[in-house]
Amino acid sequence: MPHEDGSAYWPCVATVSLAGSVVLDIYAKNDDGSMERTPRWRILQEAGSLLVTTGEVYVDTLHGIADVEVDEDLGPSTVANWELLGNREVVERQGGRNIRVTRTSLTFRDVLKVSNAGARILGARR
Repeated sequence: MPHEDGSAYWPCVATVSLAGSVVLDIYAKNDDGSMERTPRWRILQEAGSLLVTTGEVYVDTLHGIADVEVDEDLGPSTVANWELLGNREVVERQGGRNIRVTRTSLTFRDVLKVSNAGARILGARR
């Protein structure tokens, strides 16, 4: 479901994708906080890729991954990072499709405030 990461992780989130590829849909936020109905951008996150989200994209958009087994209609006019892809020939051979397989996502965030709840729980057990 499209979401935003929020101010706790500002100003930057970095995501490394391993094993499988997936399309990340980016939606603009309306003035009332709702999102546009169709993605403004689609980013194909290839296996082994790094995506860094910061600045206006971090603040003014929502992002999500559709609940599908195959990403469809992928090409230079529909994928924002098409020219940066390392292996777009695979998508081209599959007729503009990305057949999803298991993907591992490592997300790195700089957390501004960390709770000490764990220390309080462990301290209570001693």
